[in-house]
Amino acid sequence: MPRGRDEPVRLTKIYTRGGDAGETSLGDGTRTSKLDLRIAAYGGVDELNSALGLVLAANSPDDIRTVLTRVQNELFDLGADLSVPLENEGRLRVTQEQVDVLERECDHFNADLPELTSFVLPGGGEVAARMHIARAVCRRAEREALTASGEHAVSPIVLVYLNRLSDLLFILARAANAADGREEPLWRPGSSA
Repeated sequence: MPRGRDEPVRLTKIYTRGGDAGETSLGDGTRTSKLDLRIAAYGGVDELNSALGLVLAANSPDDIRTVLTRVQNELFDLGADLSVPLENEGRLRVTQEQVDVLERECDHFNADLPELTSFVLPGGGEVAARMHIARAVCRRAEREALTASGEHAVSPIVLVYLNRLSDLLFILARAANAADGREEPLWRPGSSA
């Protein structure tokens, strides 16, 4: 019986030896190869979540910290979504409402930023630089989820969520530089200086 939405996960033993032969369990208990594209997809999401942890460890502004803390929890929801075959109804899934919140946050944080006149190079302050790494990891996780969707049924909202999240992370990197009083490093085409 699946656990309730708000019921905590209980982990009494971290190693199980169940994956020693190159297999792992999906969220519904089905065994599959660790090379399964779904495993790569939620592994990419786990890496993204870890990158966000690095952003949060860098003394992020409070408004950004609040957003990223929520997103880290949502990424666990998203990983759960990817780990349970889509035909299993009644399981935890990413929702359009979560995507809508990301869009509102994009609009909110972008409202006070100057208009872009060039592509932004990853960098600036420490929080922004770490955010750019998280954004790049998010793009890779999105590609991995898209690749998995070519072989397995994947909720289309998962793909939309990751796409919108990468947009938000770009905007938050810019907002972090603005909050830090740093100029954004801009691409200067053809410049080697």
